[in-house]
Amino acid sequence: MKIKDTLLALVVITIWGVNFSIIKIGLEELPPILFSALRFAIVAIPAVIYVPFPETSAWNVIGVGVFLGVIKFSLLFVAMKADASAGLASLILQAQVIFTIVLSVVILKEQIKKTQIIGIIISIAGFSLFFFNTEGNITYLGLSLILLAAFSWGISNLIMKRIKDVNLIHFMVWVSLIPPLPLLILSLLIEETTTPATLILSLSPQAWLSLAYVGYISTLVAFAIWGWLLKKHPAATIIPFALLIPVTGIISSSFILDERLTESDVAGTLLIMISLIMCVLGDRVVNFWSHRTMLKKSAERPKTLFE
Repeated sequence: MKIKDTLLALVVITIWGVNFSIIKIGLEELPPILFSALRFAIVAIPAVIYVPFPETSAWNVIGVGVFLGVIKFSLLFVAMKADASAGLASLILQAQVIFTIVLSVVILKEQIKKTQIIGIIISIAGFSLFFFNTEGNITYLGLSLILLAAFSWGISNLIMKRIKDVNLIHFMVWVSLIPPLPLLILSLLIEETTTPATLILSLSPQAWLSLAYVGYISTLVAFAIWGWLLKKHPAATIIPFALLIPVTGIISSSFILDERLTESDVAGTLLIMISLIMCVLGDRVVNFWSHRTMLKKSAERPKTLFE
């Protein structure tokens, strides 16, 4: 993989990690569900006028729009409004990796690897630490909501696994057309605020910049680069970069929002990062150490007279 492509992958991971802090800033002025509705609206409109419908079933677009756009982001934004820090949200949301593996085994009858089983067990220990030690950075409600958001993302991943050779940018633009209306209705029904139009007109430049970042930079630009990298390189080469999202998320939140992790947060974070590495890179890690051990034994073996 060329240095240019590696740098592009790191740019995307940084964009997605910083995204959680930017969301937190936007939530200071916008109720979470309305924020999510506006985020998708600015991506879809007027882009759908110029972007052709992706070469896939409309049900795939609707399915991803509902599970990824309506459910996942609503739960995430509601949790981040008052119940979860940006750094921990970026980490716990990666439970989608675990849920995707489990759902693939149960629904698609895929084989699960031993390293993935180990990773899942370690992740349970990591998430348990957050359940038993909620000391300010996240509440029980926030943790539960983000885990449900991750589960919904896992369902979305299963839908996307069925899609072959589809332009991801076209797909994401049309997916973004699904959430705004149901989210707007939900906002009107359950969020206690002024009318959306009045609130939108009163937003500060900071809130508009937050919306623009989350909508255009994090969604369109980052997904465009990510899709291009996935087409150019094997998925096994690109996907592991996503393990760095919680790292960039936690680091950026410490600088932008001055968030600090407790000792139990750090312990849980380390366990979850280890579990993600085992689930995504487990076979590579095992093969690397096996190969290294064999080379070491070979080097230590006394040579015979004929060698």
